[in-house]
Amino acid sequence: MLTGRTIAIPETRELEVFASMLERRGATVIRCPLVAIRDAPDPGPVLEWCRTFANGGCDDLVLLTGEGLRRLLTCIERHEPALKSPFIAALTAARKITRGPKPARALRELGLKPDIAAEVPTTEGVIASLRAHSLTGRRVGVQLYGTDPNRPLVDFLQSTGAAVLTVAPYVYADATDDQAVLELLARLRAGGVEAIAFTSTPQVERLFSLAPAEEVKAALAATQVAAVGPVVADTLAAHGVAVNLMPADSFFLKPLTSVLEQLFSNGAGGSGS
Repeated sequence: MLTGRTIAIPETRELEVFASMLERRGATVIRCPLVAIRDAPDPGPVLEWCRTFANGGCDDLVLLTGEGLRRLLTCIERHEPALKSPFIAALTAARKITRGPKPARALRELGLKPDIAAEVPTTEGVIASLRAHSLTGRRVGVQLYGTDPNRPLVDFLQSTGAAVLTVAPYVYADATDDQAVLELLARLRAGGVEAIAFTSTPQVERLFSLAPAEEVKAALAATQVAAVGPVVADTLAAHGVAVNLMPADSFFLKPLTSVLEQLFSNGAGGSGS
């Protein structure tokens, strides 16, 4: 159980779902959503990509996030509903490559499944999963993670002789005002928070954008740092932050809650050091 433990969660989209999981186990939850997800401000390029895709413009589709596929469908439903049926037909016909469990789950919601699933849910994992396949002359759609152009993946695909068509169906925006985030950092430094659980890389980047890196690292060193999966863990490590816990092989909120519960049932304290 998490009775008596205070846990900070920067989650936005499933904030209350995650908070409820922790609170049911007795935790006190600090809600501090760091990043909001918004539709692309200009739907024009997204719709143009969807039209190309629906007309058979891609042989393969790389889905980096489940959110991305859902946002593509939302954009179509909102602005050009007649496009949905041919889009789903093209999605069914295309070879589908997923980076992790979330895009696979989004496909299952449509009655579909990945044709190639990266063993490691990272860009490097996607690249590794595609090395055994000939991509010369193939048209590969890439649904981006936010607006990150993902040059490593795009450069790899182009180096194989593939034509790449990228789409960015959503953007990240600040969710909590700067002062609230700075207050969270102060509370972490004071030792009043036993753990902070990161669920996306933009949350980490936002935290480091608001204060000097050494101050952020000092604040995180005073608590247990949890990451939902290896992509988030790698981002934290790139900033010099040690990750204390992460689910072993299922990178969702419920397994993240379970590893937090396991950590504290073993008598871990608040300090990450």
